[in-house]
Amino acid sequence: MNTLSRRGFLAATSAAIAAAQMPRLALAQTAAPIHLAAATRTLDIDGRAASVFGLAGPGGQGLVLDPGERFRVDLTNDLDIGTIIHWHGQIPPNAQDGVPDMPMPLLAPGETRSYDFEARPGTHWMHSHVPVQEMQMLAAPLIVRSEADLAADRQEVVMFLHDFSFKTPEEVLAEISAGHGGMQPMHGMPMGGMGAMQGMDHGAMGHGGMGNMPAMGGQMGGMAMDLNDYDWDAYLANDRTLTDPEVVQVERGGRIRLRVINAAAATVFWIDTGAAAARLVAVDGHAVQPLAGNRFGLAMGQRLDLEIDLPNESSAWPILALREGARERTGLILATQGAQVRRVDAVAEADAPAFDFDLAQEARLIAVDALPERPVDRSQMLMLGGSMQPYVWTIDGAVWGQHRPVVARRGERVVLSFHNMSMMAHPMHLHGHVFQVVGINGRRVSGALRDTVHVPPMSMVDVALDAGEAARWMLHCHHMPHLATGMMTEFAVSAPA
Repeated sequence: MNTLSRRGFLAATSAAIAAAQMPRLALAQTAAPIHLAAATRTLDIDGRAASVFGLAGPGGQGLVLDPGERFRVDLTNDLDIGTIIHWHGQIPPNAQDGVPDMPMPLLAPGETRSYDFEARPGTHWMHSHVPVQEMQMLAAPLIVRSEADLAADRQEVVMFLHDFSFKTPEEVLAEISAGHGGMQPMHGMPMGGMGAMQGMDHGAMGHGGMGNMPAMGGQMGGMAMDLNDYDWDAYLANDRTLTDPEVVQVERGGRIRLRVINAAAATVFWIDTGAAAARLVAVDGHAVQPLAGNRFGLAMGQRLDLEIDLPNESSAWPILALREGARERTGLILATQGAQVRRVDAVAEADAPAFDFDLAQEARLIAVDALPERPVDRSQMLMLGGSMQPYVWTIDGAVWGQHRPVVARRGERVVLSFHNMSMMAHPMHLHGHVFQVVGINGRRVSGALRDTVHVPPMSMVDVALDAGEAARWMLHCHHMPHLATGMMTEFAVSAPA
């Protein structure tokens, strides 16, 4: 993954300097569309070749946009199968949101489709909205820089996290389901394959006390939490394992903006900066009041921005991503020129704890730009359910195809309450909207702005939002095997009467 520095950007070429000096409006109006291709690529994973998918832009995997630059992209499908890309964290017109047949069909092999909308600044990403394709790494960073980013004297580093199997996604899903009762998961997406499944009310898992879970995870009220339902072959940071990590050259005493994106299919990570003290300054692309520390967690689909002030010395600082409830880890190395870089073992000496089982991290986050106060027009509880035997996951007792849409009218202030009565956590993602966390286990908070919120077992999280474009917007769990077995509904917004 290329690193981004203000100095390097401004000094790249005379053409880049000239473009940077153009008025932002003119630049946005005259810039040609960026070409992005969904394509196959080969990785070296611990000495073994792996064929995966990717999203190649002009500078490699992913896209970086500057302030005022519109999202003007021509997406070409260079795969031999149909695909569609969702711009996670952006709010495009619904027709450009990137969900199969909602309303646009998959891009056929060789087809090019154009996108044009106002880009929202922050750390975001893009990925296929077909679960088996996202599991094959059809995903990449989508970074939209702000004016403050360009003005800051700091180096930007992206850490893009994946879990990986040499088996096909279909084999992985079959193995997960066969190990938990033999149910075969559905691999399609709306409207092409997530059909009806009979008798799927698995939400009633008991009514244990919320927020009373012990510190190390794995047990909750005498019941075992299911942290990981698959052991992947490798855990990747910027397409590499810790046997051959990316080493990012940094300056002595420099400031780093570390943009971390959890693109994994089914793995929650802790980000451990070790001896490099950090401040959490944004989540899901939205600023929060700075939170000091050296270990922060993020679930699938979520992003973290960390600011790190390096000591004025020649050294190397590993930035590690620890798999929750397990010993595996991945990461990258920040190193000054000429510093000795020691090998870091890909397996730690002890298991990392469960992530935010008591929502302690989420409760500490405070939005810098909170939603304006206004009366709530509509509230709805969403019950998150499911089980390992059979392996099926539901919203309000139903899978996609049997779902009842969550409804609202455009412009209404809506509060959604995610109530998880299953024994697995669910990162819940809403398309087309930004929401604010306003309640944790019944306690009001003025929490972070997000698009993906982690809901632990036997917990409840309330989020507030203002209903946007009148359209059908997806609302789903970002754990791919959960999504593949039906854990999705829709947020159906209608025009005001």
